[in-house]
Amino acid sequence: MSNFSRRKFLTTAAVSAAGAVVLKGCVGNPPSSDTAANTSAPAASPAAGGSAGATGPAPETTKVKLGYIPIFEAAPLIIAQEKGFFAKHGMTDVEISKQANWGAARDNVEIGAAAGGIDGGQWQMPMPYLISEGLITKNNNKIPMYVLAQLSTQGNGIAIANKHEGKGIELDLKGAKDYIVGLKASGTPFRAAYTFPKVNQDFWIRYWLGAAGINPDTDVSLMTVPAAQTVANMKTGSMDGFSTGDPWPARIATDGIGFLAALTADIWPYHPEEYLAIRKDWVDANPNATKAVLKAVMEAQQWLDQDANRTEAAAILAKPAYFNLKEELIALPLKGNYKLGDKKADVTEKNKGVLYWKDPKGSVSYPYKSHDLWFLTESVRWGFLPKDYMAKANGLIDSVNGEKFWREAAQELGVPAADIPTSTSRGVEKFFDGKTFDPANPQAYLDSLAIKKI
Repeated sequence: MSNFSRRKFLTTAAVSAAGAVVLKGCVGNPPSSDTAANTSAPAASPAAGGSAGATGPAPETTKVKLGYIPIFEAAPLIIAQEKGFFAKHGMTDVEISKQANWGAARDNVEIGAAAGGIDGGQWQMPMPYLISEGLITKNNNKIPMYVLAQLSTQGNGIAIANKHEGKGIELDLKGAKDYIVGLKASGTPFRAAYTFPKVNQDFWIRYWLGAAGINPDTDVSLMTVPAAQTVANMKTGSMDGFSTGDPWPARIATDGIGFLAALTADIWPYHPEEYLAIRKDWVDANPNATKAVLKAVMEAQQWLDQDANRTEAAAILAKPAYFNLKEELIALPLKGNYKLGDKKADVTEKNKGVLYWKDPKGSVSYPYKSHDLWFLTESVRWGFLPKDYMAKANGLIDSVNGEKFWREAAQELGVPAADIPTSTSRGVEKFFDGKTFDPANPQAYLDSLAIKKI
């Protein structure tokens, strides 16, 4: 995995600067100043809701620095800050720091907060595993991390440029296979982007293509491109698709730049999305503070899942310090309302959008080990990890997954027993094409897939 190209990523990020100027104010752009990028915890307020005060033992430290990328998955961290949940649980010196991109987040967690970086924060999966294994860090340094909570489910989509309207590019892509594969034969291969390689957003588009018999490694051209540059390229017609988190996909359709071919809610209903993970050295030194952070995030997730709070949440996220975007562009997809485009019916269903605390399958927040296993298995599928990771996956998961902290925090917070999973596995998962992933037999899932790189 040492073939992750840091030079290539930094070069691409530099190229995006021009697009960032054109799209100033777009979500995902680097902040204009440290003041806008970093926010410290406000005093606890009755508006925080939940229980009357802090629960459990006092934290060893009141300070932690958490990085985030301004997409919907970051909302629990932002709301925990804005509504006073961090302060309520004794974490009065929390700093949430907007990261320019995923590569910057990786570099900053490697540096650590003491040296000007971050202690942890929001991550696509399996980034915490890749960082722990030293597979994407400078000089392959191993920076052990704990995965502590799932921040959200769904809230992602695959957007397609308008020039491909009417070609049958939708959830079931089989009808458009010949068209997409034919683009390569004509010398203009279908080009699609994600914001970081070999993680969530790369996996979603790969699964979608592979289910239609389209090989993402040979039939199309996939690449890492920052969000602002991708949207600029879609406007000019030089980029065909984009797999990313809201509000980007919804904004692309709303602004008429493209249309939504598929929501990840349809590819894998109630799928695992992004996670809270923190450096292991910080967690081991501050177990009570870790649980305090988790309790604050849990309360924020519960607050976010109340329908009555979604309008206020959109207003908070829209602030210049966070997404720096018009409130209405956040409010619609935050409530599960999507304009798909390409003559597709609009979506107006909360359960098709982002959820934070609970979904029809149970807990969203709890970090199931079975989901970590899928991300590692999918990494092996595409050749991102060697085959031998299948044999050592469970041991690795036991060392990185910190679900024990989640359980203890939930109990201290007074979460009802019915909302605390009794198993580290969510059981068999089913995808839109009928494929299933049984965490008790991940090899059977790999064997069932026609397109893979193993």
